[in-house]
Amino acid sequence: MMKRLIAVPFILSMGLSAAAPPSAAQAQQDEGVLEGIVRSAERGMPLAGATVTVVGTGRGAVTHGDGAFRIAVPDAEQYQLRVDRLGYATMTAEVGQGESATVDLEVAAVPSPDLVVTAVLSPTVANEAIRPSAVFAGEELQRQLAGTVAKTVSTVPGVAVNSMGPGTAQPVIRGLSGDRILILEDGRRVGDVINSGLDHASALSPSTARRIDVIRGPSAILYGSSVLGGVINVVRDEVPRAVPYRPTGFASMQGQSATRALGGSGEMTVGITENVPLRVEVSKRESGDLRTPIGRLAGTQTDVWSASAGTSWVDDWGYAGASFRVFRNDYGIPGGFLGGHTNPVRTEQERAAGRFRSVIRPGQGLEAIEIDAGYTTYQHHEQESSGILGAMYEREIVSGEARVRHGGWGPFTSGAIGTRVSFEDFGYGGVLYNPDSRRRTQAAYLLEEIQLDPVSIEAGLRYDRVELEPDEEDPSSDIGHIRARSFDAVSGSLGALLRLSGPLTVGGSVGRAFRTPDVHELYSEGPHLASNSFDVGNPSLETETGLGIDLFGRLTGQRLNAEATWFRNAISGYIFPQATGKLSRVRLPIYQFVGEDAVLTGFEGVLEWSMPAGFKVEAVASYVRGTLSATDEPLPFMPPLQGRLAIGYSPVDWFVEAETRMAQSQERTGRFEEPTDGYAIFGVSGGVRFTFAGRLHVVTLHLENIGDTEYRHHLSRVKEIMPEAGRALNVSYRVVF
Repeated sequence: MMKRLIAVPFILSMGLSAAAPPSAAQAQQDEGVLEGIVRSAERGMPLAGATVTVVGTGRGAVTHGDGAFRIAVPDAEQYQLRVDRLGYATMTAEVGQGESATVDLEVAAVPSPDLVVTAVLSPTVANEAIRPSAVFAGEELQRQLAGTVAKTVSTVPGVAVNSMGPGTAQPVIRGLSGDRILILEDGRRVGDVINSGLDHASALSPSTARRIDVIRGPSAILYGSSVLGGVINVVRDEVPRAVPYRPTGFASMQGQSATRALGGSGEMTVGITENVPLRVEVSKRESGDLRTPIGRLAGTQTDVWSASAGTSWVDDWGYAGASFRVFRNDYGIPGGFLGGHTNPVRTEQERAAGRFRSVIRPGQGLEAIEIDAGYTTYQHHEQESSGILGAMYEREIVSGEARVRHGGWGPFTSGAIGTRVSFEDFGYGGVLYNPDSRRRTQAAYLLEEIQLDPVSIEAGLRYDRVELEPDEEDPSSDIGHIRARSFDAVSGSLGALLRLSGPLTVGGSVGRAFRTPDVHELYSEGPHLASNSFDVGNPSLETETGLGIDLFGRLTGQRLNAEATWFRNAISGYIFPQATGKLSRVRLPIYQFVGEDAVLTGFEGVLEWSMPAGFKVEAVASYVRGTLSATDEPLPFMPPLQGRLAIGYSPVDWFVEAETRMAQSQERTGRFEEPTDGYAIFGVSGGVRFTFAGRLHVVTLHLENIGDTEYRHHLSRVKEIMPEAGRALNVSYRVVF
């Protein structure tokens, strides 16, 4: 099975590397078509593998060996093109309808900032966004790609990883995790149970992502009221928005020695007719136990695969289409915890999701009417080595959202008004007790932008109502009165960006967020063997109310880019599992969910300096301090001061880089939490880019932890058993067509 699935991307690549016959989309008339050529400014040679995008339309193309591109576009007098290519600076150009564009790209060691598409009304360059943002795309995504989304984006300042083994990595942003941050797939919630246990993996593979956006700070308005930490959006465009002139996509393979992982993936979009595109993808990844400097972390194998297909009808008025995705993950949780399970636990995840999406562009002041509806089923089984079902989670979600976006309207440059509803059913089983429950959510929101050069202002308001209902009311439960609960709240955000003279920009935002207790936090009562805990809920928990403040400064130049951010999150009724120091009747540590006021403050900084002759230096640092307001005690499991320093050399056709990743010791620990020593590990990476058969090919190698250093992440829940991975070689290959 593994060999057959890995062969799929190579079959796609080889078939499309040949001169493909014109698709039906090529039959379009020249009217409404942009065409041109992308070249190297230094040598005048055509460039393959350049991505040409018509800004604001979702339409684009990838150049072939002759550097040519051709894009079907809606009627307009003028278009803005954005051209990206590895090793070159991004170029933007204004092109009129019917004109032929020739774009000459300059060599650049440091790529230009990419466009952010998450938490904004229209694509925005990352260094012009009101919130601190990072984008993983192209070669950067390939170099950082790991088996999980959290590990892939872990180099972003302010991002850390919480895990119980390599298969369970969960993202932590500014010390916040769970549903205080959102992991999205094309802007929609995944629908797994990652926030119900540290041993739960996200039901989402990053291997076929076209890009990953990471937004840090209050981003509550468009996605939900609880998003105080930030948003991670895995962008695939599963419902295609445009018909490609030629088949486009990619094929890739990845390997890693630390877990003996091997994976392959492929994605392709073709034009079936001049109005109907079809997108298909498949990915597969298998890995063994994690190898550390002192031995294997037994029971941590993973086996992940996913596939999806999507199509739509594309016309001048917009598009409407649907997609379907299946995902399966079989991963292990190590054993050996004191007082916990002795042997590893195997976990099986299954997720199936269907989606309908339509974007209508009526004009006359209305930029778009967006309709999004989805259905997701999710199953999660944790199996003990003895065959006992330790825990079972089932989830079924039906959701719908409608949004209207407008252009210039009075003092507003752009804006949106929307509404969202969802109906969720939760089912539980095994030795972990939770009553089957239902959750209903209704929300309405408004977001507006104002441009008052040199100031940009964004303001939003959102209302949410959440109703939780267990199957049975139990007033005499050991944990309290189990009953239906309902919550209402208003959240909002206000942000501003001031462009000072020269390359300096300053900005800030403030956001009020509200979060309802999860079903698990309210009603749980029993052992969760895989996470080595006896969870005790509190059915009387109230909502969390958070006030988040961000202040930042940016410096953007031809050779120097820098950003520094200070933040403060004050959360009333912060819910977390408090270690009681006691053991349950089955000898598991008891964790009681409590709600206490907390404050998290910290900073983030990043600097990129491009020197002459292709050299570059990058430095990143971040820190967060979490404190319980009433007692001045540290919040448990806060990441320490951490950073990264890298120096590289990157001419057009290849690159090399040396890096150091560092973390300070963490002495500020919560109750019954052990401190962790600091560490510094070293790595080197390199790669080549070449054109073959008219396609861009990229091969990268990354050697991590060169010294085979024994070190432990503070947020690892298995650090008392084994350290992190030892010396490891990661290899990846990708062809873009």
